[in-house]
Amino acid sequence: MDIQSASSVVLQALTQATSQDTAVLKPAEEQLRQWETQPGFYSVLLSIFNNHLLDVNVRWLAVLYFKNGIDRYWRRVAPHALSEEEKSSLRAGLITNFNEPVNQIATQIAVLIAKVARLDCPRQWPELIPILLESVKVQDSLQQHRALLTFYHVTKTLASKRLATDRRLFQDLASSIYSFACSLWNHHTDTFLQQIYTGDQQASLSSLERTLLSLKGTHTHTQPGFLSAVFERLKQFLECCRQFGPGSLCREKLEKTIILFTKVLLDFLEYHPCPFIPLIQCSLEFAVSYVFTEAGEGVVFERFIVQCMNLIKMIVKNDAYKPAKNIEDSKPESLEAHKIKTAFFTHQTLTEIGRRLTLIYPNIDKYFLLTEEELTMWEEDPESFAVEETGGDSWKYSLRPCTEVLFLDIFHNYSQTLTPVLLEMVQNLQGPSNVEDPVQMLMKDAVYNAVGLAAYELFDNVDFDQWFKNQLLGELQVSHNRYKLIRRRVIWLIGQWISVKFKPELRPLLYEVILSLMQDPDLVVTLPVDDFEFRTEQFLPYLESIFGLLFQLLQQVNECDTKMQVLHVISCVIERVSIQIRPYVGCLVQYLPVLWKQSEEHNMLRCAILTTLIHLVQGLGAESKNLYPFLLPVIQLSTDVSQPPHVYLVSEPKLCYQPTLHVWMIVQKTDVIRSQVYVILQCLQPVVTKDWNYSSYNQYIKTYLMYSMTEMINYAEALCRSFYELLRDITTEVSPVLGSHMFQPLLPAVLRGIVEGERYPVVMSTYLGVTGRILLQNSGFFTSLLTQMAVEYNQEADQLLGSMIEMWVDRMDNITQPERRKLSALALTSLLPSDNSVIQDKFCGIINICVEALHDVMTEDPETATFKDCMLMSHFEEPKLTDDEEPPTEQDKRRKLLALEDPVHSVSLQQFVYEKLKAQQMLMGDQGFQALMETVDTEVVRQLQEFIHSM
Repeated sequence: MDIQSASSVVLQALTQATSQDTAVLKPAEEQLRQWETQPGFYSVLLSIFNNHLLDVNVRWLAVLYFKNGIDRYWRRVAPHALSEEEKSSLRAGLITNFNEPVNQIATQIAVLIAKVARLDCPRQWPELIPILLESVKVQDSLQQHRALLTFYHVTKTLASKRLATDRRLFQDLASSIYSFACSLWNHHTDTFLQQIYTGDQQASLSSLERTLLSLKGTHTHTQPGFLSAVFERLKQFLECCRQFGPGSLCREKLEKTIILFTKVLLDFLEYHPCPFIPLIQCSLEFAVSYVFTEAGEGVVFERFIVQCMNLIKMIVKNDAYKPAKNIEDSKPESLEAHKIKTAFFTHQTLTEIGRRLTLIYPNIDKYFLLTEEELTMWEEDPESFAVEETGGDSWKYSLRPCTEVLFLDIFHNYSQTLTPVLLEMVQNLQGPSNVEDPVQMLMKDAVYNAVGLAAYELFDNVDFDQWFKNQLLGELQVSHNRYKLIRRRVIWLIGQWISVKFKPELRPLLYEVILSLMQDPDLVVTLPVDDFEFRTEQFLPYLESIFGLLFQLLQQVNECDTKMQVLHVISCVIERVSIQIRPYVGCLVQYLPVLWKQSEEHNMLRCAILTTLIHLVQGLGAESKNLYPFLLPVIQLSTDVSQPPHVYLVSEPKLCYQPTLHVWMIVQKTDVIRSQVYVILQCLQPVVTKDWNYSSYNQYIKTYLMYSMTEMINYAEALCRSFYELLRDITTEVSPVLGSHMFQPLLPAVLRGIVEGERYPVVMSTYLGVTGRILLQNSGFFTSLLTQMAVEYNQEADQLLGSMIEMWVDRMDNITQPERRKLSALALTSLLPSDNSVIQDKFCGIINICVEALHDVMTEDPETATFKDCMLMSHFEEPKLTDDEEPPTEQDKRRKLLALEDPVHSVSLQQFVYEKLKAQQMLMGDQGFQALMETVDTEVVRQLQEFIHSM
């Protein structure tokens, strides 16, 4: 593609591709797609997005096409790969200048430079880093900013590479630029502080942005000495916050920088706990000072408090900072860290932290206490207050969950000190609280919250049964409106303790209380606590009343989250009482279709309705026929891939545990009209095609065969086509001999995905697993398949094999399962011994994969100082079971017997590698083999020898 003549037509196509008119857009996109493989196309794109006079949207699109082309065509083994001459020209053009005026485009250019760097730096692109370092020194503010932005993305990308040689290259690079990066950060930080105190806000904002970028560039290769400086800078930046009120742009940027400072500390602590040990003392002093003393008054903000609490939590909880049970077995660094923590967390410090986490103190945030905003929400929007999200990873980002998690970790590690403190607070709050004293009420709510969170830790220190009868029961019976705060907290507290320590004979008394609370006028108090561990016979006398109130509550609430919460409790009750629910569900059966219709725009609520349907059908049994007019259309909708809700209602187990499929299995146990079955059967084939976890459908197919053989035969051809489209679900349980031929139509696409560099890591991992299985256990078929593919690519089979091995080595980090990593090592090592020049050329990569896999699967026996392959299974053993454990099913036994035939579990990787290398040595002779081994990194060879010599 001649650049001069092609620029105008490519520019026109890009312009049309930004159109909102699909009649213009689609042909332009198709034309651009055809040009992707044309020589010179990316040079044209480079000239377009570097032309600042062109339309921003066109330049943006040019950058995106260029970036996507890197993934597809930059590797030299990729089909239609860019020529080395064009790549060299493109690399030079990308770093000619750093003056992009549009922030979004500048970011995309920085990302695509980083993508190229991941493949070519430093071998093919040694000048990249020096040019970046020179560019960040220039006086021009725009050019310096763009160079810093690029420097950050490049170092971040290079740091993400996982092969040993790549890691070592990055470490060398990081070492060479580390001092410069630190000095750059210090320079911009000093400049910012000078400007901020002279009142030059505009200039200070610009310097602060550079401080942020240079810190990001340093982040990927931080060293302990740098972190000491971070603490000092943090204090300076926090003091700067006093000059700016909340909401100002400078305050916003300052807070963003402060959070990045704390992130640097947290990341280093997470990934390098031992080098962090010298920083434990100053970290604890810093975090505790700003969060739990008056030092933070006026400067701290919520996200910073959360980060400081997480810093304390990670230090307290870190296993590397704890001595072994047998002190003599402890590592010196663990003892040192434990000593520092013990010296810091004195009785006085722990007591103060515990009290301040729990109660009101002047001039600090009220961590466990309800805020004015929360109390207002309770009054104005009780449903939103009641379903506040505190699960998952919210403790990493939100103040209240973070406080609770920190409290639990500190209490768990220092329970001997904190238990008396908490019990004293409980003792001081005995008896009913004064409803005219809101502070006392909030204090009791906070203390009860702490006791609920620490239920398991307080098991031996609290007689909960007596406390329930003598104190809590009375508080639940106080009906004053202001006492709702305590009623709500007490019922939650009981919910925390009931599975820890609560006598069964007290449960009927508790059901009476629940029945009373469910008639409370306040919705927050009314909302039920789920998962009470009741005995069905004890609960049955209250079933009709409680179930009726639950149903009324379901109708009363409006928010989807609240309805889902109530439905969850209803489902639990139905599940526990089973067929006993039959007399009471008539109204619910009539209401669910109404609720389903109302929830048309709320798929998660529909998931909850489906879960309730599962338990309803199980409880009603044959009587569930009354549900069919509603249930069968629901299943049909849920399995219809042309309808958007099917994504939620079928495919995502984390969202709904596939309730539609479970309901359908239950329906099949009873008589259903055949025409209705066939309508749903027609929906099954596209679902199988799209669903990535379709194994449960096997049961459906078997049931359909017994139900209507004729209709199923007519349907079988379409269903088989669906299976052929499910590349990602070819598992290692398929016989490599029979399965290779059975799935032969699929395998070219698998090999093609490997050679062309499948972009999705999970898919690539599966492709490599399938190919490894065939290569290891059906090498003849693999050879014929490779020959077939070589014709398609117009290459020699050896050349294609070399490309495949190169991509395998490059994408080894896509494979996360140890079993598949061992399989890859076995498969590639099975190519040895070989006098094939291509295989010998890739010998270094093969050995790298072997050593990585050996690290994954070999465990050291401390008694014999030898390594053992932890994945080996020698024979089938019946597991020893406790009284609570279920014996293995016949399916479990068959799966275990299959595993015994699998090389992953029957072949020692250590022995296999040794034998193959010995055979290669015999084939080549000592001198030739030595020359071959010299192509492997010396550190990798040393690790390999360590594994082999320990046999």
